[in-house]
Amino acid sequence: MRAVFVSSPSPDDPLSVLEVGDRPEPEVPDGWTTVQVKAVSLNHHDLFSLRGIGLPQERMPMILGTDAAGLDEHGNEVVVHGVVATPEWTGDETLDPKRTLFSELHQGTMAERVAVPRRNVLPKPAELSLAEAACLPTAWLTAYRMLFVKSGLRPGHTVLVQGASGGVATALIVLGRAAGFRVWVTGRSEEKRQGALDLGAEQAFETGARLPERVDGVMETVGEATWSHSVKSLRPGGVIVTSGATTGFNPGAELNRVFFTQLSVIGSTMGTRDELEALMRMCAATGVRPVIDVELPLEQASEGFARMLEGRTAGKIVFTL
Repeated sequence: MRAVFVSSPSPDDPLSVLEVGDRPEPEVPDGWTTVQVKAVSLNHHDLFSLRGIGLPQERMPMILGTDAAGLDEHGNEVVVHGVVATPEWTGDETLDPKRTLFSELHQGTMAERVAVPRRNVLPKPAELSLAEAACLPTAWLTAYRMLFVKSGLRPGHTVLVQGASGGVATALIVLGRAAGFRVWVTGRSEEKRQGALDLGAEQAFETGARLPERVDGVMETVGEATWSHSVKSLRPGGVIVTSGATTGFNPGAELNRVFFTQLSVIGSTMGTRDELEALMRMCAATGVRPVIDVELPLEQASEGFARMLEGRTAGKIVFTL
């Protein structure tokens, strides 16, 4: 079957090790099933895998991809939940110390077919296209959990989203606006800032700019490049929710500001199956849809990866089969 995969990592030149070719059909353990993939979205996790971050050489060749939408064994349209818990785990699967995402331990979703636990297969709402549904299980679910599960914020609060135009940031803008938050964003270019305003952000600022007032919460996926600005932008008692660090994992902590102004720093990773269901219900009920920057056939995956690596994004990049 055709697939996008990596056989050997390259920390400095990730695109050079991206392969599109034939891979064996998936093995299906007890309690698992197969999904015929119709659409899969690209995430920063896939670039990390090409660099060997979180994916050691001994697990390669590895098919990339953490989420997908397609057809189950009976031909029903379904969405694949990307968090794989260990069989004995109960409760919130994101808290399982041995949890993985597809393409870490088990082969990923950028293929004609993928093996998944039966519990990870959810019915796709008729209101969503397959391409839109494929955007939800990683970036959009991450944003949903950050805003509605972890932050403790309420409609009417002001939220700053760092790094306009990425998949999670775009989702945060659209979901936050739909739920009644005042959404502010930062972006590196006028084009990215205008794109955020077009999506419904109330205000957009240059990266690191002084804000008109301090905000109730900051949604952080950027890391080192924006961390200091995030801390300084919060009102006393405010909250940072962080789910990623695409520019580096080790910023200055600025603990004096954290304790003196009594800030909360909360980590958030992906989301649960139930939260993915709730996100899909929200999309169906409100008319909110994932913002797709470009759809490409799987065979042209290298173009999509290049766009993400160079920051040429305005929403999600989707590969179709």
